[in-house]
Parts: sequence; C-alpha cells; structure tokens
Amino acid sequence: MPTTAPPPRLPDAHQPDSRYALWRLLVTLLIMTVGSSGMYVVSVVIPAVQADFGIDRAQASLPYTLLMIGFGVGGVVMGRLADRFGVMWPLLGGAVALGLGYVACALAPNIVVFVAAQAVLVGLLGSSAAFAPLVADTSLWFVKRRGIAVAICASGNYIAGAVWPPIVQHFVETVGWRQAYLGMGVFCGVTMFGLALLMRPRPPAVVLNAAPVAGSPIAADTLRPFGLSLGTAQGLLCVAGVACCVAMAMPQVHIVAYCTDLGFGAARGAQMLSLMLACGIVSRLVSGAICDRIGGLRTLLLGSALQCVALLLFLPFDGLVPLFVVSAMFGLFQGGLVPSYAIIVREHFPPAEAGARVGTVLMCTLLGMALGGWMSGKVFDLTGSYHAAFVNGIAWNLLNLSIAATLLWRVRGRLTRTAILRM
Repeated sequence: MPTTAPPPRLPDAHQPDSRYALWRLLVTLLIMTVGSSGMYVVSVVIPAVQADFGIDRAQASLPYTLLMIGFGVGGVVMGRLADRFGVMWPLLGGAVALGLGYVACALAPNIVVFVAAQAVLVGLLGSSAAFAPLVADTSLWFVKRRGIAVAICASGNYIAGAVWPPIVQHFVETVGWRQAYLGMGVFCGVTMFGLALLMRPRPPAVVLNAAPVAGSPIAADTLRPFGLSLGTAQGLLCVAGVACCVAMAMPQVHIVAYCTDLGFGAARGAQMLSLMLACGIVSRLVSGAICDRIGGLRTLLLGSALQCVALLLFLPFDGLVPLFVVSAMFGLFQGGLVPSYAIIVREHFPPAEAGARVGTVLMCTLLGMALGGWMSGKVFDLTGSYHAAFVNGIAWNLLNLSIAATLLWRVRGRLTRTAILRM
C-alpha cells in the first residue's frame, strides 16, 4: 500500500511559541521601528524642504501623500515575495531601497526628484517591507499568543512615530535637512540590513503547511473562509478595512484643526493627538491579549463598536477637558483594529498566502486613512462644521461594524451546523 511521507520536521528551536519565536519577535519590533521611519521623517522636514525648493505648502505635502500610496501598494508586493521566498529577502531589498531613498532625497536638486525618491525608494520598495510582511510573518510564528505577538509587532509602527520625529527635528535644526537625511540613510539602511539577516528561517506554519489549529473557527475549511470564496471573503475584509480607517482618520487627521477652530489653539490639538497615539500603543497591546481569548473577528467587532462610541462622544462634548478625555478614549478603543485584520487572515485563510492577503488588507486600511482625511476636510468645506464630518465617520464605522457582525454570524452558523451533523 502506498504510504504518505511524514511532514518535514522543524528544529525544536523553531517551533511555534518557542523561545526562538519570542527572540524573533524582538528583532521584528526593532526592524519595524527602523523601517517605519520613512512614514514620519518626511512630515518633520516639510517646512525646511518648502523653504529650500521655494514651493508652496501643497507641493511640499505631496511627498507624504505619494509615499503613503507607495507604502500601501508595496505592502502587497512585499507580502507576495515573503510568501514565496521568506521574509528575509524582501527585508534585505527594503533595507537597501530605504537607505538609497534617504540618500537620494538628500541629494535631490528639485521637488520632482525628492517626490520620486520618497514614493518609489522610501515608500514602495523601502518602508513597505517593514510592515505588512512582518505582521504576517509574526502571525505564523505564534499559536497560543498570536494576538499579543501581532500587537507587539504592529506597535513598532507607533514607536517609530514617537521616536524618529524629535531625533530628526534635532538634526534638521543643527545640521540641516539634507545632512539629516544622509545620516538616516546610512543608519537605517545598515541597521535594517543587519537585522534582516537574522530572519532567515521560514515560519513553521508554512514549512509544515500546517492545518488550522483544532478548535479554531476555521477548522472546517480554509479554502472557504466564512463559507465564502477566497476572493469574496478577501473583498469584504478590504471594504471593512477601508471603512474602519475612514472613520479613524477623522480625529487623527483633523483634531489639531478642530481644536484651532474651537479656539483652543494648535498646541492643544497636538497634545490631544499625542495622547491619542500614546493610548493607541496601550490599546494594541491590550487588544492583542483580548484577541488571544476571543479571536480576531470578535476583537474587530468589539473595537469597531467602541470606536463608534468614541466618535459619538465627540459630538456633544467640545470643551477642552472633555476633548482630552474623549481623545484618550478614542486612542484606547481604536488601536487594536488594524492588527485584528492580520489575526483574522491567519485564522481564516491558508497560511501560505498570509503575506499577500495581510498586505492587501493593510493596504486598504492605509487607503482608508488617506480617503478619510481628505473626505473629512471636504465635508467640512461643504458644511462649515466638523460635526458633519464626525457623522460621516460614524456612518463609515457602522459599515465596518455590519461587515464584522455578518462575518461572525456566518462563522457561528457554520460551527453550529457542523456540530449538528456530528451528533
């Protein structure tokens, strides 16, 4: 009789939830903190770049917009490469591109070259390798602690936002923005390249082509997540990602302008934004622990409902102290939403496709942030009120909430039917 070949055996050190997995998570956090610098450095140098090239503020803001588009698209490309070759190779390429991108920006003779370097080298080929592929890779190295592990990994992006702006601002003031970019190119390129070399082993779920964990919502069939085709299920998650981040963008992008309109000043708005992001780090860690207990879909549903509550609270309260309190609540409620998508993909889709599918959903969340920031401003221009913009955000949040609830209902229905058939 023909026999089935045993699955390849991994070294004991490279098992899920092992000490190696924890060590790898630490390296991942460092890589994301370094690699995500590109998202925040350009915002710091906008005034200096504007003065150097003699351009207006809209032109000086263009590098950030195109960088974010490149960042989102690049996450899908880098995710596919990570699925096929392992995460180390996209990271090595990303390190080279990020270093060269910073150097090219420093040497740019005009705004066109600066924008191209930001969009292609820093965004599309550089920083993108240090976000979606790392989130997907982390989800494949953990089973029992998957939620908190992904949350820690994703926090590297927020840590980068806290660490790099003051450092870059210091060097811009002391040696100029071009020299600051040169230094960033050398440091980030070399550091990220060295750390990437430590990421050679493939995730155990991919090596073994592991089946879903017994007792998980997907134990029945990863080829029809939620009882839908792979494309339909992916599409619904993408729409959910856009919707939740259109809602999320309203306070994050416009809180400073909102405070200015209320007469509190931009400085107070900046403090609220800082508080919001700091609470977001706490939220990601707490949501990760919750996710390990209730799963990705329920975490998404919970976070979406709480974010909607926080958005509603912005409507009746416009005093300084209440706005600080609501901003803190918003940060605590929304921080776990984006990482939950990676957990959902890991729980409900084939592990070998995690990089590309996580990258696609995270790209949609970035597009949602970009769309939400613009749309909130447009609603304000049309109505003269940020209250209408908050209502618009709430409507998008309800769309996200309905998709999450529908997917959870379908999963519970499939589990119930399976249980009845086994009786």
